[in-house]
Amino acid sequence: MLLLCVIGITTIKAQDEKEKKEKKTKEPPHKGSLYLSPVPVVGANPAFGFIYGAGASASWFMGEPENTKISNALLGIAFTTKKQTIITLKSTVYGEDNGFMLLGDWRYLDSSQPTWGLGTGPQSARLADNDFGFDDGSIDGNSEADMLEFTFFRFYQTYLKKIGGNGFYVGLGLHIDLFNNFNDQLLDLEADPQVITPFYAYNEQYGFSQDKSSLVGLSLNGVLDTRDNVNNPYTGRYAMVRFKINPEFLGSDKASTELWLEYRDYFNFTEDHNNILALWTYANLSISGDLPYMNLPAIGWDQYSKSGEPYSQGRFRGQNLIFGGLEFRKHIWATKNNPRFFGAVAFANVTTASGKENDIDLFEYIEPGYGLGLRFNISQKARTNIGIDYGWGSYGTTGFFLRLNENF
Repeated sequence: MLLLCVIGITTIKAQDEKEKKEKKTKEPPHKGSLYLSPVPVVGANPAFGFIYGAGASASWFMGEPENTKISNALLGIAFTTKKQTIITLKSTVYGEDNGFMLLGDWRYLDSSQPTWGLGTGPQSARLADNDFGFDDGSIDGNSEADMLEFTFFRFYQTYLKKIGGNGFYVGLGLHIDLFNNFNDQLLDLEADPQVITPFYAYNEQYGFSQDKSSLVGLSLNGVLDTRDNVNNPYTGRYAMVRFKINPEFLGSDKASTELWLEYRDYFNFTEDHNNILALWTYANLSISGDLPYMNLPAIGWDQYSKSGEPYSQGRFRGQNLIFGGLEFRKHIWATKNNPRFFGAVAFANVTTASGKENDIDLFEYIEPGYGLGLRFNISQKARTNIGIDYGWGSYGTTGFFLRLNENF
């Protein structure tokens, strides 16, 4: 009899726990609602090799969802077959009633990247002045020799205050980039003739250290943000202007100024948001002074490191860079519990960069990228997607990418 009572009590408790869990799942979003989505990190590209690790997306409401947008932070810890460690925390936070925005980009990398020539076009495919070229990540059968090793710390934090009621924000940002322990593997000054890399040649020409670099700046920012959701927008637009000053007295190797111009928009072909054309373009421009080589405008160095598929981070670099991309996003299949479970994308983009040393102007050479992707929705309320993309580009480039949330 006692055993039956224990079994009965245990069954009731289990049923109560199940009902509480179902109630919480069906509960509408409210202030303080938190949605966590952990996922494995898997990928591959020429710069990193095979990438593996863990990531998580955290989305939450700082105020009531009726008048406060959902905030998001992406944490990733990854390792690669080329002995790299990558730790990142990227965030976009909206205060209660969207009263302020916080934009964060924190990174630690014990990493390496090829150092291609500056600018887009054939010259950019050269890794050194003795005709070493780029062929899908390999150099004369030795895929390790093209790497510039380094450790990197980034702390970018921007605070923006809402002005008026139309999605306008203005604010200030602090930006710190510290590169250390450079090891230029392809460089060989003892060879005859010498093997000179673009990284070494640039530093010699502009008087930067071959071992480390520092860039510390303050920025003035203006943002228009009417997107309905930062993770996976269906409607609205986003525009940003950022003017950054990097003075020597803050710790920069040399004084310089930069300008960032960005625009995103979303066009619905059906009222149910099942067919969306998304647009993203930005210009990253050096206005005055000289930047360290690794701080020159480069593809894939945006806040969420998502521009330029299928190219690896830093594949195109120059004094000025402009990127433009389109994605067609289509909902394909729903499940009983998730009406947005499965979708697909087709994307195309172009990149152009200038190279002062090579007399290459913006738009002189334009590098295309294109590809296809799949989307799996893992949180309806936060609109969190897992994205799997595969793309093709110039010089035999291909790339496989695993993403959390949409690319933009």
